[in-house]
Amino acid sequence: MIKIDLVNAVVAALGEKITRTKAEQAVETVFEGMKNALGRGDRIELRRFGVFNVKPRKTGIGRNPRTGEEVSIPPGKAVRFKPGKELQELTEPGKK
Repeated sequence: MIKIDLVNAVVAALGEKITRTKAEQAVETVFEGMKNALGRGDRIELRRFGVFNVKPRKTGIGRNPRTGEEVSIPPGKAVRFKPGKELQELTEPGKK
């Protein structure tokens, strides 16, 4: 699924109540808000869906796959996602 699929889902769900342009703006606004919150280090909790948060990434030693040379990996931050209970149930075998 890509962003335009989300826009199409919003338009389909709301029918004539919203234009495609307004739906695109709404989806883009949600993503911008999430990006800004994560940039500040805030946690985003979407009930029954999951939690996005920023965690520090450790420094380490990696290898250049072409040369095999060791390279230093600097510390940084990474966005992590932990699925909520309902989302996890979708991937468990034997459940629908």
